[in-house]
Amino acid sequence: MYDKVLIRYGDLMLKGRNRKSFIDRVNNIIAQNFRDLDVDIIRKHDRVYLTLNETPHYLIEERLQRVTGIYSFSFVKKSGRELKEIIETAISILNKEIKEAETLKINVKRADKKYPYTSPEITKIVAPEILKGILVPVNVDLHQPQHLLTIEIREEGAFLFLKTVKGLGGFPVGVGGKAGLLLSGGIDSPVAGFLMMKQGLLVEGLHFESTPLTPVESLQKIIDIGKELALYTVNHQFKVVMIPFLKMHQAILTNINESYHVTIMRRMMIRIAEAIAFKRNLQALVTGESLGQVASQTIESLITIEKVGNIPILRPLISFDKKDIIKIADQIKTKEISIRPFEDCCTIYLPKNPVTKPTIKRSEYYESFISNFQELIEEIVKESKIITITPETTISLANYGFDSQEIWEALKGDNLISEPTN
Repeated sequence: MYDKVLIRYGDLMLKGRNRKSFIDRVNNIIAQNFRDLDVDIIRKHDRVYLTLNETPHYLIEERLQRVTGIYSFSFVKKSGRELKEIIETAISILNKEIKEAETLKINVKRADKKYPYTSPEITKIVAPEILKGILVPVNVDLHQPQHLLTIEIREEGAFLFLKTVKGLGGFPVGVGGKAGLLLSGGIDSPVAGFLMMKQGLLVEGLHFESTPLTPVESLQKIIDIGKELALYTVNHQFKVVMIPFLKMHQAILTNINESYHVTIMRRMMIRIAEAIAFKRNLQALVTGESLGQVASQTIESLITIEKVGNIPILRPLISFDKKDIIKIADQIKTKEISIRPFEDCCTIYLPKNPVTKPTIKRSEYYESFISNFQELIEEIVKESKIITITPETTISLANYGFDSQEIWEALKGDNLISEPTN
């Protein structure tokens, strides 16, 4: 029945001098997502239309829900601009959609101001004829109708639709700069990365791996999460900097008071992440921290941890309820990956009584027990490797045990290691 999709940009139309570049970026991402489908893309200055060519609706909706910067979209039927043809098209749509006595409102929008009738005049002419042609009894309800038939009259024709589907909104990925996402295998950090991508930020993952202290399956989780996040990126590629944290991890477990393990670990991670961000031209760090969810996320902890760096730290989940975070994780299909029972270096040796109100002075005192931590940081940054993940990445690390070198060779053999950090 519907032969096109009408896509709306929303807030992008208000962006003044940046509007064209923002819209061009959205259009390019749309084209990228439909490259393998028989869909024609028609671009107008304030709209994009897809001609479906019988492509299933569920595939269209699935692909459009990956595109940041789209405000909403509707499956539409195009007709000629003559009122008789508009009436016939409307009756055809409603008789297929309305199966029992329900309420209806007809909304006419005259986008082409040269059209010989005003919107109220068009409504007055077409509404009675449409109501006569509907096969089941329908009542008019102008306030809370069960069905809203919208008729948009534009220069290229009339477009009729019943439903509007909300898109991701936000801005196209990449228009807001680049940042490094501290990516664990948990639920929160992938959601944080997704939300920042929605706001136009190009995100690279920064993952601290500690094999063999942590299981190789935790590394597999990162690859699988990366496959899902890649769907929202430019060219469907998601880069992850794999950071060999083992030596620093061991130094912390050996030398630091247990209650301060997490605090010192996170302070070291911020230092390392900032150094990598400098090399990768990343302008900020993104974390999945939410205030008060765990002991390491009290306001005192956040202050103590972030003080070791100068780079901005973005925390999109800071006020989120856990249930809301899980809902988004479900939406982006990372939840089932994140809840696999394999822990990363932030959780596998979690102390029984972590400090909830750490201080900078006390943290610096404990860090002095690791006399060479600056040299360790430099070594870790130098040895970090970058992998590029796509939705088609298939590698499985389950058979590689705990040998880090063997794992890296496997990743290299699968063409995932793309470049050194420096």
